[in-house]
Amino acid sequence: MPAHKFLPILAVVICCLLPSISTAVFGQESTGQLRNIIDAEILASQDLKVGNPAATSDDYTFARRISMDLSGRPLTVTALQAFIDDNSTDKREQLIDRLLSSPQYARHMQYKFDVLLMQRLPKKYIAPSEFSEFLRQSFGDNKPYDQLVLEILTADGADKSNRAASRFLLDRELKREETVRVIGQVFLGRDLQCAQCHNHPQIDDYFQQHYYGLAAFLKRSYLFTDPKSKVVSIGDKIEGDVTFTSVFTGEEGKTQPRMLALTELSDPPADKEPYATKPDKTNRGVPKYNRRLQLGPSMISDENTAFRLNITNRIWAQMMGQGFVEPLDLFHETNPASHPSLLQALADGLRDHKYDLKFLFKEIAMSRAYQRSSYFNGDTLPVANKYFTAAIKPLSPEQFAWTLLQSLGEVQKQTKAAEAALLSKNKEFDAATVGGRGLVEAKVTAALKGPFDEIVAVFASQNTALKFTASANHALYLINGPEITQRLTRGGGYLIDELLAFDDDAAMVEQLYLHMYSRKPMPAERKQAQEFMAIAGDAKQIAVQELMRTLLCSAEYRFVR
Repeated sequence: MPAHKFLPILAVVICCLLPSISTAVFGQESTGQLRNIIDAEILASQDLKVGNPAATSDDYTFARRISMDLSGRPLTVTALQAFIDDNSTDKREQLIDRLLSSPQYARHMQYKFDVLLMQRLPKKYIAPSEFSEFLRQSFGDNKPYDQLVLEILTADGADKSNRAASRFLLDRELKREETVRVIGQVFLGRDLQCAQCHNHPQIDDYFQQHYYGLAAFLKRSYLFTDPKSKVVSIGDKIEGDVTFTSVFTGEEGKTQPRMLALTELSDPPADKEPYATKPDKTNRGVPKYNRRLQLGPSMISDENTAFRLNITNRIWAQMMGQGFVEPLDLFHETNPASHPSLLQALADGLRDHKYDLKFLFKEIAMSRAYQRSSYFNGDTLPVANKYFTAAIKPLSPEQFAWTLLQSLGEVQKQTKAAEAALLSKNKEFDAATVGGRGLVEAKVTAALKGPFDEIVAVFASQNTALKFTASANHALYLINGPEITQRLTRGGGYLIDELLAFDDDAAMVEQLYLHMYSRKPMPAERKQAQEFMAIAGDAKQIAVQELMRTLLCSAEYRFVR
């Protein structure tokens, strides 16, 4: 969609209201193997009678797309220009590697998984910031995904060293309806809510025993409040079984812990003293055999294929704009994957690479399918899941917040301040090192917490919102929101000061487009903007402000293509 269609001031409100739109081979260790399988499988599934797949995206488009997908924000103009000017044949791979090793990648993944796991729930017992930091550190260390899930599902809140990880269970207060549902959705790709009262009426392979099999892992767990410290943690007992009755047939059932259709777990033979710590008013119950502690190992076991298929589908959707299975939490026999063998190959590759998410991100990013243009050259639009073109993806609230603050020049301003502050304390400080980049990113994130949280709160319109949505409030915020108005005021050290310093309108317009869209303006856009500046005359500041606000409110700005 050409950006010049969004330039007129009239587009400000209209555009903001637009709705958000063979197994043996698989096990080989070649880092290039999976990207080749991706392209072969995608090409084989496409109907070339409809038209040819889209061409490879240009460097500007690719740079914005990959940076948004891996770091949650666009490249700075300096970094963008360096990438454009690079004549290396492998510069795209180099950029992917830089982004995956950046502190922004860890922060972006923190946001993604925080929203996925906690669905923007408010604090109950664990501060959200503690859980966020746990996630950020985990992704910064490139912790294997199966290990991360194991820690989340086994943490009880009693151990200070991993208390943050317990938020997933603890802040839901072990409420069966909420906890079991989210476990099924997030880790297994199955929304089992309708299997509470009966076998699912529309999905043949969602059974009550699947729902209650997950519930059985947590049935014996309870919230314990330490009488001295008042700290709440999870305790466990040795008794408590799960029974259920179908409201349709009246048939009764009973199950021990089980992972979907896999074999039930049986309790070990009774011990004369089954407790390491017997539960009472002053002591948290700690059984020698704890059903809850079997949830994590059962989830990540190689036998539980649903686990790796689900996370693979979610990563694919994050990169490609659509999962092999849609909706993402409705894996079942009558909703098959669009490319089942490819999904299996990627999932097995992830397992073989010890659940290294960076490996999977890179293989997808290096594929021709990912790097295609979003423009289709045929007469008829293809089926969405054929991947003829790159998807046009709406920015998440977190992506939008970082992009907005960077486009206005706030991120750059705070980055300079952070580097200066760190250098003043340590003359040996080097912002170019891995450690240096991490320190700068932490300071910038802390400095921008206020405006960042405000923007996210506006654009995450619902408590459990997982996707970018549009509303009149969003449009009004972009038109006259205080965080934007402040940074469009001259003299604050923001982008507008840089733009107003240009004597040449053509050069100014080019710089503006690079900041806002990560590309140069097209001839028609350049001409229109320069004509607008000429009409403005002495009112240059107002004209630049209007140009900036117009681009901020365009459809191109709030989507990545």
